[in-house]
Amino acid sequence: MKLVFATHNMNKFKEVKLLLPKHVELLSLNDIGCTEDIEETADTIEGNAALKASFVKQRYGFDCFADDTGLEVSALDGEPGVFSARYAGPEKDSEANIAKLLIKLKGEKDRSARFKTAIALALHDEHTMFLGICDGVITEEKKGVDGFGYDPVFLPNNFTTTFAEMSIADKNEIGHRGKAMRQLIEYLTN
Repeated sequence: MKLVFATHNMNKFKEVKLLLPKHVELLSLNDIGCTEDIEETADTIEGNAALKASFVKQRYGFDCFADDTGLEVSALDGEPGVFSARYAGPEKDSEANIAKLLIKLKGEKDRSARFKTAIALALHDEHTMFLGICDGVITEEKKGVDGFGYDPVFLPNNFTTTFAEMSIADKNEIGHRGKAMRQLIEYLTN
């Protein structure tokens, strides 16, 4: 089975590829010749995932899944949410995003947050959505060098290490993307 994962983010692609069964040949957008950025114009995380999956299916004809992930911080009324990648501007600069988040939370006692991943699957003529959520808190400073995005400041509940201090395997076991991916994998194998 060939499936396209609608992403140009090779860190995300590697994480996901490790989770999929061996009978699934995973292709990236680059593998199918899609070099453009697919615009994320929906006002929800689920909507953006669906937009990307539909774009690839309609434009390139491949069965495809796409994800969108957002960090939702309680004290900021769910910010950055759907704007997580572009929180500090259109450049999608993780360092600037983290800096803005930490400034906005300075002195805040409630640092609870959650990562939410939506995966939209466009398989044959069916469209299916899977959700994964990981609750935690935002640390006061960055810790760890692995991972990407907000990983250095996200401490999952009941853990003493941020996502950036965990191995990919450990992060996949408890993380939002891993949870959504397990639902996708179960769907693909049934």
